[in-house]
Amino acid sequence: MTEPFEDPLDLVGVSRRGASERDVDFIAFVSASNERLFRLALLLAGDPHHAADLVQEALERAYLRWRWIRADDPYAYVRRIVVNLDRKWWQRSRRREWLTGAPPDGITQDFTEQHAQRALIEGILGRLTRRERVVVVLRFYCDMSEPRIGAELGIATGTVKSTLSRALAKLRTFPEFESYRTTTEVE
Repeated sequence: MTEPFEDPLDLVGVSRRGASERDVDFIAFVSASNERLFRLALLLAGDPHHAADLVQEALERAYLRWRWIRADDPYAYVRRIVVNLDRKWWQRSRRREWLTGAPPDGITQDFTEQHAQRALIEGILGRLTRRERVVVVLRFYCDMSEPRIGAELGIATGTVKSTLSRALAKLRTFPEFESYRTTTEVE
């Protein structure tokens, strides 16, 4: 097993002398927040490949503006880019063809329970409208308040509250959601 990287610059093979302060800060940000951004994108997109593309494009865009955003809250800025990119992708994807791939040849570990739980959550979230899904993910996964969600999405706080209320009412009607809630409360 290899040792973890001591320096984020080692991840991209850049020497500390050859990197600018901007690059050092950005690489440290990416190494600290990449996993959180990917989980957010996965919950929004429902597909790991699309989620990885969303995160990559969001980080590319953030790098171009890093000089201005690193002083504020860069995670919030990049999270907003991910949400907006996902929303734009869904608007454009209505005309796209959906391709399915073949299952992998071999599995080395058994992640059945984790995959089943994730599939259940994604299936439940997939039955909500796009706006409801984004609001639920931002509220419960990102732990954001309603006013902050409204500011992030550019909608009124009342709209966020009513959308969240409607989404939760829908979720309560799904029998899968009830079984998920009872299994997670027991553990």
